[in-house]
Amino acid sequence: MEGHSLEGEVVIKIVYMGTPEYARVILERLIKENGIEVELVFTQPDRPVGRKKILTPPPVKELALKHKIEVLQPLSLKESDVIAAIAKREPDYIVVAAYGQLLPKEVLDLAPCINLHASILPRYRGASPIQQALLNGDEYSGVTAMLMEEGLDTGAMLGFRFIKSSQALRLDLMTQKLSEMAAELTVRVLKNFEKLQPIEQVGAIASKCKKIKREDGLVTLNSAELIAQKAAAFYGWPGLFLENGTKLFGVSVVEKEGKYPPGKILGVDREAVIISCNRGSIKVEELQAKSKARMSAKAYLAGRRLKVGDFIL
Repeated sequence: MEGHSLEGEVVIKIVYMGTPEYARVILERLIKENGIEVELVFTQPDRPVGRKKILTPPPVKELALKHKIEVLQPLSLKESDVIAAIAKREPDYIVVAAYGQLLPKEVLDLAPCINLHASILPRYRGASPIQQALLNGDEYSGVTAMLMEEGLDTGAMLGFRFIKSSQALRLDLMTQKLSEMAAELTVRVLKNFEKLQPIEQVGAIASKCKKIKREDGLVTLNSAELIAQKAAAFYGWPGLFLENGTKLFGVSVVEKEGKYPPGKILGVDREAVIISCNRGSIKVEELQAKSKARMSAKAYLAGRRLKVGDFIL
C-alpha cells in the first residue's frame, strides 16, 4: 500500500482507534508526523469518573478534538454506518492501540490493521499486559506492532521495542515509557510497511492476561516480594488494600526471605512503618483506614496507639 499522493507528497491516511493515555501518546506522535494524516478517530464512550461520577471523555478523544479530528464512539464496530464511515475515508491503514473492542472481519477487510500491543508477544495477549509483566517481575517489558486478525492479539508481528523493567518499576512510569516507544515504533512501521516481513507468533508459548478488577488489589501479608510487585502493577488503581479495607501506599520490599508472623510492626523509618510478612517484610509509607483520611504510616500508628512489636491488623 503506497499511500495517497497530495501535491506530489505521499501521505499515509489512517483511521485511529484507541482510548487511554497509552493510546493518546501514540496518536499525538502520529498527528505531529509529516506524511501521516489521521482522518478519523474511534474511542470508547465517555465514562463517569470519581465519586461525583462526572462524565469524562477518554484521553484520545480530548486530543483528537483539540486537533479538530472527527471522533466516533460507537458501542459496536459491527454497525453498518460505522463500517461505512471507515470505508468513506479510504484509509491506507487502521492503527489500533488499547481500543477496548475486537475488530470484526468487516473492519479488518477494509485496510491493513496494525495493533500496538504493550507486551513482547506472544506473551500476555489480552487486556492488562503491562500490569502482568510487573506482577510477574519480568526482567524486560516491551511493545509489539502486529497485524490484526480475528483472534485476540494472535496476528503476525511487524516489529518490537523493549526495555529493562528496572528502568520503570511502577505502572504509571512503565506505561509512559512503553507509550513513547510504541509511538516511535508506529511511525517506523507505517513508513516501512512494504519492506517488512511479518513473523508468525508461536502459539505454543503464548500466554494471556485478564482485565484487572478492583478485588485484584486485595493482599494478604504472605510474601513481601509479591506484595511489592502488586504495588507496582496496581499503582493508581485498584491500589493495595487489606481484608479490613485499609489501603496501603508507597509499598516496597525491605527483605524477601525472613520468616515472621504476618502483620507485626518491626520498626518505624521516618514517616514509614516496616511490617512483617510470612516471608520477608515491607515498608509502607502511607495508610488509609476504611472511610478515613489518608495519612503517613507514623501518624496512623500514633492515632491507634500502636508501637513496634504490636500487630497492625
